[in-house]
Amino acid sequence: MTTQTPLTVPSREGRERRERFAATLVLEDGRTFRGASYGALGETVGEAVFSTGMTGYQETLTDPSYHRQVIVMTAPHVGNTGVNTEDDESTRFWVAGYVVRDPAIRASNWRATRDLEDELVDQGVVGICEIDTRALTRHLRERGAMRAGIFSGDAAARPEAELLEAVRTSPQMAGAALAAEVTTTEPYAVTAVGERRFTVAALDLGIKAMTPALMAQRGIEVHVLPATATIEDVLAVGESGPDGVFFSNGPGDPASAEHEVALLREVLDRRIPFFGICFGNQLLGRALGFGTYKLKYGHRGINQPVMDRTTGKVEVTAHNHGFAVDAPLDKDSDTAYGRVRVSHVCLNDHVVEGLECLDLPAYSVQYHPEAAAGPHDAAYLFDRFLELMTTRQTTNETMEVHS
Repeated sequence: MTTQTPLTVPSREGRERRERFAATLVLEDGRTFRGASYGALGETVGEAVFSTGMTGYQETLTDPSYHRQVIVMTAPHVGNTGVNTEDDESTRFWVAGYVVRDPAIRASNWRATRDLEDELVDQGVVGICEIDTRALTRHLRERGAMRAGIFSGDAAARPEAELLEAVRTSPQMAGAALAAEVTTTEPYAVTAVGERRFTVAALDLGIKAMTPALMAQRGIEVHVLPATATIEDVLAVGESGPDGVFFSNGPGDPASAEHEVALLREVLDRRIPFFGICFGNQLLGRALGFGTYKLKYGHRGINQPVMDRTTGKVEVTAHNHGFAVDAPLDKDSDTAYGRVRVSHVCLNDHVVEGLECLDLPAYSVQYHPEAAAGPHDAAYLFDRFLELMTTRQTTNETMEVHS
């Protein structure tokens, strides 16, 4: 382990040179990494996890699912393409802290509007650079995700025992109910592109902007509701109720989401077509009677192999989850809502990556088919949602003709 001395980094011509200060990253098991400040100066704590994506750091930083997490980037060079006004997945950076090995000296991309570090400073994200992120990632992979703190500037000068105490007394991710901290405060609508075919009520548990955008491209008008929405709020969407219901991704422990699970059961009772992503997949699992559990170090990145067990096709997919559904892979399950099948599985560790109700119009996936910034192998899942709503519409029209 080496101690990095403060260094001065050149930036764009005509701008002040960026000065770095001593910084320390402390894990809850006592492992310490010393480096240099990156982003805002100060201190922060959160759950340390690693992301294997080589690109898409702006989408990662603005993903609400990373709320209260310290993100370790396995890609060695970060900030090369700067930030722009088009790729945000929400209105702010959500990460608790940011860890990189070699920050870019300057941004170089035709779409960039400013440097990444300037944005980190303005949004108060405390980070650290010039540390061995490979060693840190291996440590987390072997020991599991754990709490961590980043301390820079004056905060880094405090005794290590005091820094470690700050980390060990910080909240844990297990048991955390965080959807209410990231959800929209007021409902809003994303209009359909072209002719409106369907209307969907989307529960915002930490929704990414690309999700309603992809639905809108398919002629779906999306009404995004706060996580506190009731079944009455859901049924008030559309002229005669929503054609479908969607539960988004989001942070926190699914075992703590009692209100959301109860709402989803109300949706299933009414046989409204349902689609869930990530946190929404975990909540569907709980609504069907399955348990959930915390993964050792989770799946985060844009290169995770998943098999669609219906077609046998292997997809390269984007992930961001630390919890998973505990459902049997080798057989269909009998639940209070009929038969349920594990539709997708991760090829790295056989984690459940999707659920399909065989007797209800409902399904979900653990990964991110909206996949900003890629890949796009799983975009077809939005078309499956269309098929469910089309089938329900056709059935209702046939019943009206015969009634």
